[in-house]
Amino acid sequence: MSEGAPAVERWLAWRYLATRQREGFVSFIAIFSLIGVALGVATLIVVLSVMGGFRETLIGRILGINGHVMITARDGMLQATPDLLAALHAVPGVKAVHPILERQVLVTANGQTRGALLRGVRPEDLTSGFVKDKIVQGSLADFANKRGVVMGDRLRQALNVWPGGGITIVTHKANENGTIAPRYTDFEVLAGFLTGRYEFDSALIFVPLHVLQEELEYNDRTVSSINLELGDLDAAPRVAEELRKSLGRSDLKIADWLSLNRRFVGALQVERVMMFIILTLIVLVAAMNVVASFTMLVRVKRGSIAILRTMGATRPTIVRAFFWSAAAVGLAGTIAGTALGLLVCANMPAITEFLSGVTGMGAVAELHFVSSMPVRVEAGEVAMIVAIAIALSLAAAAYPAWRSTRVEPVEGLRYE
Repeated sequence: MSEGAPAVERWLAWRYLATRQREGFVSFIAIFSLIGVALGVATLIVVLSVMGGFRETLIGRILGINGHVMITARDGMLQATPDLLAALHAVPGVKAVHPILERQVLVTANGQTRGALLRGVRPEDLTSGFVKDKIVQGSLADFANKRGVVMGDRLRQALNVWPGGGITIVTHKANENGTIAPRYTDFEVLAGFLTGRYEFDSALIFVPLHVLQEELEYNDRTVSSINLELGDLDAAPRVAEELRKSLGRSDLKIADWLSLNRRFVGALQVERVMMFIILTLIVLVAAMNVVASFTMLVRVKRGSIAILRTMGATRPTIVRAFFWSAAAVGLAGTIAGTALGLLVCANMPAITEFLSGVTGMGAVAELHFVSSMPVRVEAGEVAMIVAIAIALSLAAAAYPAWRSTRVEPVEGLRYE
């Protein structure tokens, strides 16, 4: 029987899977175990992919306004000299260097007053960056030529001002006697942007860098910080450390976005890990059903096992037959679940569009981020999920297979 043993084992495994009559209840449990494994794997893939998409989008929104690496002066303002800018451009991995000048201000228009963050940027940095795709009112065309501002659309609505209208920005200046005097400057509103993050949309105003430097009576090199844009945002800690060593300047503070948002990123990571563990329990429960159903099958098939043993079937043959029979349920469920999960991820835009229409979430700008369900499928994550599901399936198949070796021919035939 050794030459045809693999064929016999496959035939026996199939027979055990297709069992009928009084063993039908066992097959019923096995079918639902397969469905459980498939749903568990599909849920893992969909949830982790959606969470990955949310993380990427959230970080993109944070870093769209700020840089991957931020350089500031430890005391006072920073001088963005040509030598410093050239040294930053020369660092491997740096795509762009953005000098920035910021000042907390008051904004008034139409009898309304709001606090805001006035940020001076170079026109080319604004028109080629994150904000250019978020304009909902007006245009950036005249940002380099006019004495105008681009503001968060929530702030624009609060002030009841439209593109072409005017606002007054109140800054401050220290007099020669040491007192602080307010300064009032009128600007034209050129455009409004909407990023989906309330803290930016309700308080941020962009103005040309040279205009703000003139208004605050700074020279053309004075800035608050220099933001670096990298090709790989995960390389930010490494680039920051290289800059500390290469620049060797104790008067500069160099921080990466991960260290500045450590709690936020850490919370996302903890949530991701906990969700993975919780959802893996779904697959584990389905695997336990495989153990239960095929352990019952071994007890039901004691007579058949005994007859096979008396006909010359070896213990390893019986073990492998039950092992592959039980493992086939988990493997089939894993394959079906992977296909289902990837199919749902591929059609997520259509699914969320339907759900948004039913719930009405997409009609509200702040809820559009939630209703759009960004998806990022990572091959490594899918491979890990498949590997875990297969490992649990094989582990679940091991116990029933081992139980089959405990059946002795005499005991198995006693009640037949």
